[in-house]
Amino acid sequence: MRGLLAGFSQAKRPQPMSIEIKIRKNEPIDRALRRMKKKLDRENIIKGTRAKRYYEKPCEKRRRKEKVMAFTAMLRRRYDS
Repeated sequence: MRGLLAGFSQAKRPQPMSIEIKIRKNEPIDRALRRMKKKLDRENIIKGTRAKRYYEKPCEKRRRKEKVMAFTAMLRRRYDS
């Protein structure tokens, strides 16, 4: 474990995320998995881990955020009228 987290300082270590899904009485596993996936999706855990998979330069982050902001502004202009 020491070699795996050697690059992280004490403050920047990834914290374990605890998502708890309790299986209800007579509930199929696939339905419980669907509830877990929805919960992960709502909390942006999967999106966050995929984004942190590779390093993204600050200028790329800014460019991506500006692109998203421009798209949402275009949608707002389109549907406000």
